[in-house]
Amino acid sequence: MTQDGKGIVTIEGEKYFLSNVIEGEEVLVEMITRGRKRFVNLLEVKEANAFRVESPCEISANCGGCQLQHLSYAGQLHFKQSKVNALLSEYGEVSPIIGMENPTHYRNKVHSTFSLGFKSKIISGIFEEESHNVVSVKDCLIQDERANAIIETIRKLMPSFKMMPYDEDAEKGFLRHVLIRTGHVSGEVMVVLVVVSPMFPEKNHFVKALTEAHPEIKTIVQNVNPKKTSMVLGDKEVVLFGKGFIEDTLCDTVFRISSKSFYQVNPIQTEILYNKAIEMADLRDKEVVLDAYSGIGTISLIASRKANHVVGIELNNDAVRDAISNAKRNNIKNARFYNGDAGDFMRDVAKEGEHLDVVFMDPPRSGSDERFLNALVTLSPKKVVYISCNPLSLARDLKVLVAGGYKVEEIQPVDMFPGTWHVETVVKLQRRNP
Repeated sequence: MTQDGKGIVTIEGEKYFLSNVIEGEEVLVEMITRGRKRFVNLLEVKEANAFRVESPCEISANCGGCQLQHLSYAGQLHFKQSKVNALLSEYGEVSPIIGMENPTHYRNKVHSTFSLGFKSKIISGIFEEESHNVVSVKDCLIQDERANAIIETIRKLMPSFKMMPYDEDAEKGFLRHVLIRTGHVSGEVMVVLVVVSPMFPEKNHFVKALTEAHPEIKTIVQNVNPKKTSMVLGDKEVVLFGKGFIEDTLCDTVFRISSKSFYQVNPIQTEILYNKAIEMADLRDKEVVLDAYSGIGTISLIASRKANHVVGIELNNDAVRDAISNAKRNNIKNARFYNGDAGDFMRDVAKEGEHLDVVFMDPPRSGSDERFLNALVTLSPKKVVYISCNPLSLARDLKVLVAGGYKVEEIQPVDMFPGTWHVETVVKLQRRNP
């Protein structure tokens, strides 16, 4: 199987990729040729893997949001453990993956696209894998159930308010997407209506109808995105109801979440992941800590309770403002946040002869760049705690850090995204004695 959960079948020396199959299975496929391209289509599973189950989701084969619903949850964990082992075991023993007790309805951030389906009926869902066709989704098994219900209500309200889904090709319509964020502890819900125009007739009546149907909604935001783009959110926003943000609690710390905030989508597993990261850092109230991709300050503020001083560096200025607000909200005074490049910051610290004891890094899926890693090696903090959502880029970056004088002490995978091929991994690195 590939890293993204597809099966590899070899026919006449050529490799082909196939969804919804499991390593070791015997399958019947048909070969399809279109021009110079050839691909295979699954017809039948002749001999099933022991982990195979009938998918609990009737649209999982087309939707593309989940790739592993044909595996039992034990099978999903086995696949992810094997993937991390294959990529990282050269650096040390990989601990058993931490799974979820109930691996359903965990996503606190839900994005739904709207379109016209059969007989011009309004549908909502997500784009089919590798296409712009919208697959109708009514009750997603990994999305928060409150979000599922709110999306259904919006879909039913749209005809009454003459709100048509936006057709990108025809450049007609109004509503592009709906983004819903839910607070796991607070219960607060944010609804973001992504539309093509700032003009919103009968918006007050629409807001009233939606909030009466779902009193858990604490804020509604109108986001305007008129561009022909794959980006969901536009630059301009208007608050239609509430404060324009919600709050939630993570690791005993309250965070303000706006429409564009980065906030982990699985709150239950995030607590486990972040507590493990803090444990790996082994903070003793005297360390100077850098959070190199600080976002809205989640790791920084949690770590600040056990460190002497924490500095958070983040390129997104909106996130920095949220982080500063979150520090004030929690009455935390030993954390500072700056807008900038973490690699530049570390080089400046090294030039001035100052030091950092611990660096937390939680980069995007592409991992860190060479400039950042070289700056980290130059600064040479005692410990590095690397949180990764992509074991491929993690393996690449660990090679640089190990060559630069670090030893991998612990590797812990955490299943943050049940049903999908994604896996989160936190790694503790200790500087070798010179």
